[in-house]
Amino acid sequence: MVKTTVSLIKADVGSIPGHVTVAKPVMNIAEKKMAEAQKAGIINSYYVFNAGDDTELLMTHSKGENSPEIHGLAWETFMACAEKAKKLKLYGAGQDLLSDAFSGNVKGLGPGVAELEFKERGSDPVIVYAADKTEPAAFNYLLYKIFADPGNTSGLIIDPRMTCGFSFDVLDGKENKSVVLRSPEELYSLLALIGATETYMIKKVFRNDDGEIAAASSTTKLNYIAGKYVGKDDPVCLVRAQSGLPSVGEITSPFLHPYLVAGWMRGSHWGPLMPVGLKNSKCTLFDGPPRIIGLGVQVSDGMLASDDDGKPMVVDLFDDPAFDLARQEAMELASFMRMHGVFQPARLGPGAMEYTTLPQCLASLEGRFKKEK
Repeated sequence: MVKTTVSLIKADVGSIPGHVTVAKPVMNIAEKKMAEAQKAGIINSYYVFNAGDDTELLMTHSKGENSPEIHGLAWETFMACAEKAKKLKLYGAGQDLLSDAFSGNVKGLGPGVAELEFKERGSDPVIVYAADKTEPAAFNYLLYKIFADPGNTSGLIIDPRMTCGFSFDVLDGKENKSVVLRSPEELYSLLALIGATETYMIKKVFRNDDGEIAAASSTTKLNYIAGKYVGKDDPVCLVRAQSGLPSVGEITSPFLHPYLVAGWMRGSHWGPLMPVGLKNSKCTLFDGPPRIIGLGVQVSDGMLASDDDGKPMVVDLFDDPAFDLARQEAMELASFMRMHGVFQPARLGPGAMEYTTLPQCLASLEGRFKKEK
């Protein structure tokens, strides 16, 4: 059976006003490029949306992960979007595109990528997460709750296909090396790593008994690539659901309450990750609070299941009163954190601040420090 690949590739190619949201003319360019690619048979189906100021390309195809053709399509689309953004003098036009030349894969060039390749089951729901104003490790807590915490995912103890647990592929972003840890056997070691969000991030999750892929998230760290602060990474994540994997409700349940993530204003502050619908996919207050979009799709015969008019059927999961409590709590947390101003714990620690513009501001003080006797 031919495997289906779901690719979610994103980039900040310019926004209006400041870092708030993506302009419609830019979205129109992305839509046009995707439609042309589908007509040419490069991709089977697509859906274009935004998460705050990031343009998101959700695509299905049969070319596998890391396909130069698919990644090249995304790169060309983002370059065209950036060109439009520059003509409109939009803010940060092309800021995530850290090279002028495509080298076969967008990884390492700025855009964020999450991809899943799998043999389709009788029914294949996929949950699409896209966050703005935060970093890839923002998904560590989410994926732990979904795939390793029975308090969130009851299927871990009552679904015989899930009691085997899941394995986590964890990346050390600073050393560019990874390790695979099994849960529940190595849960404490897993938590020891992924709780240190400045360094470690989850790349993929697999079911233990058969290695079936369950989730994938982007791990692009723009500051590590550029060697300086050029904007937050704004990660994406794909999670498969049902039939031996966590249910849709278990995948969204971690957002009954918000949790703190690094990013927010100037990529330098801790803030609550607030679940919102597409209509509120814009970061306003102190360039935030950090937002996350959750979309539900069905993969059917290599395509996003579509309606009778051929449009993909996409469910805006967080556009629901069930998440009103989380949004209220997020704003209360945001208010509390902002009361601290530039003082920690509102501001990130020194290690993370090395990659912001703060060192430039402090450079003039270096020669004025004197050793205490």
